Amino acid sequence: MTLDIYEVGAAPVKNAAGHWLVHFGIYLPGITYPDGYRVRVRIIHERDQFVRGIEPKVFDLYWHGGTALDLWDITVDLTADSDGNFGQDGVYLYRFQLLRGARTVAFWFADPFARATGRGTLSAFDIGSPGGPFTWHDDGFVVPEVDDLVVYELHVGEFNGTFDGVASQLAYLQGLGVNALELMPVTNVKDDVEWGYTPLSYFAPDDRYGGPEGLKRLVDACHSNGIAVILDAVYSHSHPEFAYNLVYNTSGRPNPMMGLFGEEFSESPGTDFTKEFTRDFFMAASQYWLDEYHVDGFRYDYVPGIFDGAAGRGYAELVYRTYQHTRQPSRYPRFDAGDGRSLVIQCAEHLSDARGILRTTYSNTCWQNGLLDEAAGQAGGGTVQASFARQLDPELIGFPNLYKNPTTGEHFPVAPFQYLESHDHSRFITRFGLEKLADPVGQPYGNRELFYKTQPYVIALYTAKGVPMLWHGQEFAENWSVTPHRPGGYERILYSRPLHWEYFYDIPGKALIRLYRIMAGLRSRYRALGSRGFFYYEDDPNHRKEGIIVFRREAPAAGALPAEAFMVVLNFSDDSVEAWIRWPKAGRWEEQIDRTENPGPPLLIPAGGHVSPVRVPSNYGAVYRLLPDG
Repeated sequence: MTLDIYEVGAAPVKNAAGHWLVHFGIYLPGITYPDGYRVRVRIIHERDQFVRGIEPKVFDLYWHGGTALDLWDITVDLTADSDGNFGQDGVYLYRFQLLRGARTVAFWFADPFARATGRGTLSAFDIGSPGGPFTWHDDGFVVPEVDDLVVYELHVGEFNGTFDGVASQLAYLQGLGVNALELMPVTNVKDDVEWGYTPLSYFAPDDRYGGPEGLKRLVDACHSNGIAVILDAVYSHSHPEFAYNLVYNTSGRPNPMMGLFGEEFSESPGTDFTKEFTRDFFMAASQYWLDEYHVDGFRYDYVPGIFDGAAGRGYAELVYRTYQHTRQPSRYPRFDAGDGRSLVIQCAEHLSDARGILRTTYSNTCWQNGLLDEAAGQAGGGTVQASFARQLDPELIGFPNLYKNPTTGEHFPVAPFQYLESHDHSRFITRFGLEKLADPVGQPYGNRELFYKTQPYVIALYTAKGVPMLWHGQEFAENWSVTPHRPGGYERILYSRPLHWEYFYDIPGKALIRLYRIMAGLRSRYRALGSRGFFYYEDDPNHRKEGIIVFRREAPAAGALPAEAFMVVLNFSDDSVEAWIRWPKAGRWEEQIDRTENPGPPLLIPAGGHVSPVRVPSNYGAVYRLLPDG
């Protein structure tokens, strides 16, 4: 079975006579002409779609007998027509129809291989647009190593409207230390407000955000600024009107793609990776995004729905194939680590076994709710937990540092994402208190006057091991909430919550932004804060009693780079605390967070193991650096 995405979809080309021709193709395995089926394409110029009396042009596709995937196709000559704008330059909209004899089986369905879309279930193509092929400017970009990543998750529409709107804020994101964007789903959906987790197609950036050209401009701008781009890949389920749902549900023919697999819900079947067509379809989709849009990896949504074990045909095979495919330095220089490894980012959302997915598959990162849950519990209970401190070093709680294939010996570093917020949960500020004011769906806002309570958690996030991830707006205390008993409820994804950018300018916003930017500068400037070197001072029983957590971050000398050592002290209490610290090395230790605005003399430590106090303000922290001349 060979799936060739370039013989399906809509592909316009101009012939020698100057006419625009468009080739339409679609795979419909098991839907054949001898069984009485017919497939039509209905096409209309975008400027005519709402004009009375102008109907779509209808063309019958031809079935190619003997093809493994039952290809249906036709080439249409778009010669100028006196009826409206058909044949003129511009955007055209189209849908397919499925008939059997005189009966309409599916009145219309979108092209599952469309490269562009209109609104809702409309597929699209464009002819005659000026400018020609997109010109990329990212030849020198190389994807950061996993230990160097700082990720910012965002929804394009809610963050700043469009792909170009996101691109306009890249300098702002760099100020937060961000070098990777994780874009929530960007493929088209049926509803005007929908986060993208019920896709209608898998090859087309949403027209509402700027379509294909807009996404290319964003990725190109990101790469020009040293920022990688990760796409949210929703490969486990789709919209009920996705073509391979709609056509096969209405025709009754065996479905080549959809079914029960992994932990997918029985009442809402998802994609079935036991089927070869499914495996090839999603590998083709990933390869297309890597090639056409220069993306740098994928965050795979709901991996339990496509996972059937480390040696299975589902998720494990998909990430393996993707990793091996990107180990082509001449084709993908941005993934070339210089030692045979690929730097492609493959992030699994497998919350039930995040450790196992890193240990046994070709994923190099994963979502895991450990820090989010620990922070929420600690914020709600008011007591400093050792389990929170251990979460700051995932290795202490069983996460691997390295994936190694037991057969081939292939290996690469792995690390989980660490976050206080994600799109699946209420904002972190809501853990400390709520306002009386509620949003239009009745959910209360968090009390932003309590922003200071989040400060030690921010310092922890940027100094922890693993990959820090911010969910858009947390840096100025965005404060909406979701239904407590249904964090996955539909009101979460069908209600638009544009960021309150005005929060950036008020007292809580300005205070938090200051801290995020300071911590971002430290993380990006010093290797130790992104290293694997971590030591938690758990043996002092007075620390947690006083609301204090203390840990060390360090990196050994590397070539011309000197060794680095930091001590991090976090105060989660409402009182200023004098914390007694056992300093690991002699020398001059300088506090880094407030040294510009409130400079003081470095702390002189006479010998390693010496115990001396430092005062840490309430709901705050201190980061001490051993000076190189110390």
